[in-house]
Amino acid sequence: MRRVDDIAALEALYAAPGGAALRKVAGRLTPAYRRWIAASRFCVLATCGPEGMDASPRGDDGPVALELDAGTLALPDWRGNNRLDSLRNIVRDGRIALMFMVPGDNVVVRVNGRAWLTDDADLCARFEQAGRHPVTVIVIEIGEVYAQCPKSLLRSGLWGRDDSAEVPSLGDILSEMTSGEIDASAWDRDYPDRARSTLW
Repeated sequence: MRRVDDIAALEALYAAPGGAALRKVAGRLTPAYRRWIAASRFCVLATCGPEGMDASPRGDDGPVALELDAGTLALPDWRGNNRLDSLRNIVRDGRIALMFMVPGDNVVVRVNGRAWLTDDADLCARFEQAGRHPVTVIVIEIGEVYAQCPKSLLRSGLWGRDDSAEVPSLGDILSEMTSGEIDASAWDRDYPDRARSTLW
């Protein structure tokens, strides 16, 4: 099969972007983008480092990111699996991309920029949940923010369907990857209680 590996050849396959696609890009938060991100409880965080790329889901009970000023966001690093893939990448290569989503809305708001980590006690305290604070906060310097058209979410029907019965559970995946050392049924049965006690 033919490989497209030249920018001119790539651009020849597509029409030029429409005016709205170019004019929707801002270099900092506008009133509309500010409201949108403040309403988002979930985003996907993409980073890069010497070992390659990483994309990580991030969510919170309330705004997933906090505006520090019109050009800066803060994203808490709540408890996870402690692999630190995204955080290691940020320390070594600050390039970052985020996709903010709001359930029921088919628009995705994207932010590209640079990031760094802080364990500043005052900033961490601003994210207090159930008496707990994140260990670190990702500070994002916005390079550009823009809305993505809804077509991908419309095509997928993401908010209007439930396909969970068709996929293996996390317990099934862990059992497969550990050759049965982790019991799938026990993992899936116990996980909801374990998750509730370790969300923050």
